Amino acid sequence: MRTTFMANENNIERKWLVVDAEGERLGRLASEVASILRGKHKPTYTPHADTGDHVIIVNAEKIELTGNKLSDKKYYRHSGYPGGLKERSAAEMRTNYSERMIELAIKGMLPKGPLGRKMIKKLHVYRGPEHKNQAQKPEAYELRG
Repeated sequence: MRTTFMANENNIERKWLVVDAEGERLGRLASEVASILRGKHKPTYTPHADTGDHVIIVNAEKIELTGNKLSDKKYYRHSGYPGGLKERSAAEMRTNYSERMIELAIKGMLPKGPLGRKMIKKLHVYRGPEHKNQAQKPEAYELRG
């Protein structure tokens, strides 16, 4: 009698993948990377377990946004104090905080709660073409589309 495969921490094999963000659209990159972090690209995908791979994103400052998003899209954060709402445009985020911009887009596409917080820790975003994860022997990953 065959049983359904259930992935757990003991039988998950994780790879390290490098994604080049140069010339890629933010949303399309984020949705595909979120899928990799969840492990949906593997036949052993289990919804209640973290089966995903580690993802390294390089050239974060060269990400693209379509339309008027550079001027119209806003990123908000709050200090917790009255009147403490801070606002940044997407153009300012891309020039100064491009890593954070990609992290926020991907984090929004992951599950909320302990499982999602565990998955986002496998994301490593770097501003330029260099990264410090050579020891993990990452493989280049070509985005679909």
